[in-house]
Amino acid sequence: MTMPLTSDITIDASKFSLENVSEETIGVNNFIERATSSGPTWQEVGPVKCREMRENGKTGFAAPVYLPAAKDVVVSSRDAGRDIALRVYTPDNGQPSKGLFLHIHGGGFVLGTHQHQDGKLREYANTFQLTALSVDYRLAPENPWPAQVHDCIDVAEYLVDKGEHIFGARLLFISGESAGGNLAATTAFHLLRARPNHKIAGLILPYGWFDVTQNLPMVTTFERQLLVNNAKMLGFAMAYAPNTTIEERRNPQISPIYDDMRGLAKGAPGGKLPPALFLCGTEDPLLDDTLLMAMKWMITGSEAIVKIYPGACHAFTAVPGFKAAEEAWEATVEFMREKMKGI
Repeated sequence: MTMPLTSDITIDASKFSLENVSEETIGVNNFIERATSSGPTWQEVGPVKCREMRENGKTGFAAPVYLPAAKDVVVSSRDAGRDIALRVYTPDNGQPSKGLFLHIHGGGFVLGTHQHQDGKLREYANTFQLTALSVDYRLAPENPWPAQVHDCIDVAEYLVDKGEHIFGARLLFISGESAGGNLAATTAFHLLRARPNHKIAGLILPYGWFDVTQNLPMVTTFERQLLVNNAKMLGFAMAYAPNTTIEERRNPQISPIYDDMRGLAKGAPGGKLPPALFLCGTEDPLLDDTLLMAMKWMITGSEAIVKIYPGACHAFTAVPGFKAAEEAWEATVEFMREKMKGI
């Protein structure tokens, strides 16, 4: 019997039902599980060797593809004598850019590089007539927190202050998946404080890692080898913020879910956080991160769109031809085009 009392919060439970996981999704997950289990972890071979193996396609997944149209430029760091590289992809049609799209790659703060994002940058650049950039932030464990945060903030401030002069357009979007989602949110929150007059058109945050305490139920109980699981996430967390307690990792500069979002919204343009698109599969240890972060976003009165994909695993958007990945891209296109109206 249905109660006449209605809830202030509603959920489409069908998105989380095992009955709605497609055979295609099950097949993709089985492939990823086999590929993940076939190779050593970065802790077993060391971060440098693991990065080398990923570069050469020896981890069970394809090697990265480099595009000749993508170029590297450098931005000055806050640290004297050090630069930060930016991968830049401009629209292939040669027409003026409508804005800047800053991408922050994932990889647990340990793996990945700005140069592995060429295909993604080209897709954003050509679909939206944007200049797409990816930041080469320093990696743990060689460079633990706050090195990554500092690099992303330095680049974002540079793009806000000089983007129109250097690239002919202003910073409109910030995006990052997984650990990159953490850095994207942290960077956007910093800009709200440090550059309060600059309005971000939107954030795109696929399966973001917003709570590095490793204390949420999904991440602590997720054991399946679907690219990442509880043990791998803990290893990344300790590499990123070594010798820290759970309480110390609640620092909003480490785990942005603990930031004062209501206070940030009050001081932001229009009294709201930038609109945000959250994407996550239900077979992802970071599902709780997405649900809680999006809910905190909403209760500030700010716009948060949450799209959930039954059974999809971590990094599902990177699987070519996968229906769930295509649907996530369609949602991203709709979101960004809506936010670019009038620009």
